[in-house]
Amino acid sequence: MTKLLDARTSQNASTANSMSISFTAINAPQLWGQQTLNLSGGTAFTVRVEFAGVIALQQPLVPVATTATVIVVRGTTPSDLIIFSAALNLSTALTGPQLLTFAGSDFNAPNISPVTYTAFVSVNALGVTRVGPESFNLAAYSD
Repeated sequence: MTKLLDARTSQNASTANSMSISFTAINAPQLWGQQTLNLSGGTAFTVRVEFAGVIALQQPLVPVATTATVIVVRGTTPSDLIIFSAALNLSTALTGPQLLTFAGSDFNAPNISPVTYTAFVSVNALGVTRVGPESFNLAAYSD
């Protein structure tokens, strides 16, 4: 029987256009979601962590071809083990915020505590702004 080990939410901004954080460097990951889970109650080799997130990005007044990349790591820095990545080519035709949404999982996560998961976002062009909402949700299960 599957049991829930832990579930957490990291929420930077819960509504649209409720923040304004600019990217100051190209391809430099910015932390936008982080949570620590207790996986110690799980059975080795059966721990699964499911996660989902949303981040809203706004093109500059004069849009440029931009790719936004989200990575999720098991750890706290962009150089830690990447367990998920997703990229979105932002549309130059849209004038409003664009949502990057994703869902993924960490299969065979360690059955220890604490285990930190961190979400980072980077862009390959300047002028893009994080505007909200931003939410990173995690749930851990074991057999």
